[in-house]
Amino acid sequence: MTTRINPSILAADFANLEHELGRIASADLVHVDVMDNHFVPNLTFGLQMVGRLQQVSPIPLDVHLMIDDPERWAPGYAETGAFSVTFHAEATTDPVALARRLREIGARAGIALKPGTAVEPYLELLPEFDQVLVMTVEPGFGGQSFMAETMPKLDRLASTVRETGLDVWLQVDGGISLDTIGIAAEAGANTFVAGSAVFGAEVPAERIAELRDAASAHTHTHR
Repeated sequence: MTTRINPSILAADFANLEHELGRIASADLVHVDVMDNHFVPNLTFGLQMVGRLQQVSPIPLDVHLMIDDPERWAPGYAETGAFSVTFHAEATTDPVALARRLREIGARAGIALKPGTAVEPYLELLPEFDQVLVMTVEPGFGGQSFMAETMPKLDRLASTVRETGLDVWLQVDGGISLDTIGIAAEAGANTFVAGSAVFGAEVPAERIAELRDAASAHTHTHR
């Protein structure tokens, strides 16, 4: 199974983003958190900034929209050329229609679930998505502790993906470090967002390799 490490630029030096992107060029994708100060109590990047990141990033963009009204805004992020655009289940009225629109534009479509959101209503919709993001912290701020109680949800998703043979990436975001990545890998995650764990390291490329190894060491135990 492929293990993907997607560092979150929420933990990068915002004044030197092009340089920071260069430091994580060995990662699989760069995770870009878009927050609108409505859906979550924090404000980060907007469409213009993401478009610019797309122009200078050495690796593809994995955009995570923590915003209200994704029906209105998400297609614009796909149009920047972002590889993947993930919106929140809790913010959308018609997740299937939006996912189809994103795929039409050419991006992979992802759906994100907050820690308290049940996965069951979305299991039968899995063919409509390329990625499911299980939040392992409450969305809004970096540097929070990993919530192990979200793992049964991930396990359920992994079982469904395995049974159906779908190519759906299972992503975790929040508190992912060398200490926690194995727990998430064992539960079935294959795509890992890490912020401070990567950008806080002296040599981010070395930390990316360590995280990849730590995750890979645990994926074989998942049945």
